[in-house]
Amino acid sequence: MKRARKINSFESPRLAGWLKLLLATTVIPLSGCVVGPKYHTPVAPAPPAYKELGDWKPAQPNDQNLGGEWWTIFQDPQLNDLEQQVNVSNQNLKAAAAQYQQARAALRYNRADYYPTVTVNPSAARERISANSPVNPSLRGATYSDFVLPFDVSYQADVWGRVRKTVESYREQAQASAADLATVNLSMHADLAVDYFEARSLDAEEQLLNTTVKEYEQYLELTQNRFQGGVSSEVEVEQALTQLQTTQAEAVDVGVARAQYEHAVAILVGKPPAEFSLPPLPLTAPPPHIPITLPSQLLERRPDIAASERLVASANAQIGVAKTAYYPLINLGASGGFESSMITTLINGPSGIWSIGGSAAETIFDVGRRRGLNDQARAAYDSQVANYRQNVLTGFQQVEDNLAAVRILEKEAAVQGEAVAAAEKSLDLSVIRYTGGVTDYLEVIVAQNAALADEVTAVNILGRRMASTVLLIQALGGGWDRSSLPGRPECCGKLVSTSSR
Repeated sequence: MKRARKINSFESPRLAGWLKLLLATTVIPLSGCVVGPKYHTPVAPAPPAYKELGDWKPAQPNDQNLGGEWWTIFQDPQLNDLEQQVNVSNQNLKAAAAQYQQARAALRYNRADYYPTVTVNPSAARERISANSPVNPSLRGATYSDFVLPFDVSYQADVWGRVRKTVESYREQAQASAADLATVNLSMHADLAVDYFEARSLDAEEQLLNTTVKEYEQYLELTQNRFQGGVSSEVEVEQALTQLQTTQAEAVDVGVARAQYEHAVAILVGKPPAEFSLPPLPLTAPPPHIPITLPSQLLERRPDIAASERLVASANAQIGVAKTAYYPLINLGASGGFESSMITTLINGPSGIWSIGGSAAETIFDVGRRRGLNDQARAAYDSQVANYRQNVLTGFQQVEDNLAAVRILEKEAAVQGEAVAAAEKSLDLSVIRYTGGVTDYLEVIVAQNAALADEVTAVNILGRRMASTVLLIQALGGGWDRSSLPGRPECCGKLVSTSSR
C-alpha cells in the first residue's frame, strides 16, 4: 500500500481547500432532498359525543380537572400516600423507565451518523532492509525507525436522507416508548386505586357482618329466654344459633379476599407483603364526579393511543429508509497526520502526510431485493396504521363501558338503598310479630337473610362504583396529555428533551 504524500509549503493551500470542501459536504446534505412519503396522522373515527353519557351530567359545574395526580380527586389521604410510593418503588414502572432510556440511547447512537467519524492509529517501528533486497542499492542493509501519527476521517454523505429518516424513525420510537412509560404509570396507579377500594369495600362488608353478628347474638338470647319461659321451642333456638354461626363464618371468610388485596397493594408500592400492612378503613362515601372530555380529545389524552400513533410515524420513516436503497451511497474520506524517522521531528510541518477522496456505490441488479425491502416497509406501515385505529376503537369502548358502569351503578345504588330500607322495616315488623307470639322464628330468619343480603349488595355496589370510577379515569387517560411527550421533531431530526437530564 502506498503511503500518503507528504505536505510541502506549496500544497498547503490546496489541502486547506480540500478540507473546506470536505466540511462543506458534511453540512450540505443535511438540507438536501429526502426520499420517502411525508407523514400524516392516520384518520381515525371519533364520535361527536359518548353514547353512554346520554343526558347524565357527571360534573356540574365541571370545574374539576384530572391533573397528573388524579387520585387526589377521591380526597383520601391514605390513598394519596400509597400512590406516591408507586412512583418511587414500583418495579414495573422502573422497567418501563429503563426501556425508555434504552430507546433514547438508540436515538443518540443513530444520530451520530450526522457527523464524520474520526479515528487515530499511531504506530512506531524499527526496520532493517535486507542486503539482498531488490530496492535501491544505496538502501540495502539500512536500518531505520518509522514513527506514524495518522488521523482518518470518514463520512457517508446523507444526500438522499437515509440518516435523517433513520433518526426520525428512532425519534418516533423513543416518543412511543415515553408514551408506553406513561401507560404503565397510569395502569400501576389505577391498579393500586382499584385494589385499595376493593380492600376498603371488604372492610365495610366485614364491619357490616360483625355488626350483624352482634344483632344475631341478641336474637339468640331472645329465643333462649323465650325457650326457657316455655314460649318457644328448642328448634327456634337452634335456628337462631345456626343463623349466628353462619354469619360469623361469612365475616371470617371476608378476610381471605381482603388479605389478597392488601398483598396486591404491597407489591404495587414495591414492598414484600410481610413488610406491609393496610389499616382497615370501611368504605362509606360515594365516588366523586369525573369531568368528561369530548371524544375527539381522547386521542390526545390516552398515552397508549399516542404510542400507537408514534409507531405509525416511525414506520412511515422506515419507508423512506427503504427507498434510499435505490440511490447510490456516497462516501467521503480523508486522512492526515505525521510520519518521521525520528520522534523528535514527528510533529513538524515537513513530516505531514495527507490524502483525501470519495467514492460512490450503486446497486445495479439485486433480483428484487430492494423492492422486497420497500414492500416490507409499506406492509409494516399498514400494520401499524391498523393497530393505531384498533387502539382508538378500543379506547372509545373502554370509556363507553365505564361510563355505562358509573351511570347505571349510581342508579342501582339508589334503588338498592330503597331495598335496604324496605328489608330493615320488614325485619323490624317480623321481630315485633315474633315477640308478640303472632309468628314463629322462621319468619324472622327469612327477614334477616333478606336484610343482610340487601345490605351486603349495597356495600358491593359502592365498591363497584369506586372501581368503575377509577377505570373511567384510566380510560380517559388520567391526567396525561400528548404535550407531555418528552420531545418534538426538529429541523435536523433531533429529540429535544423537556425533562432534566
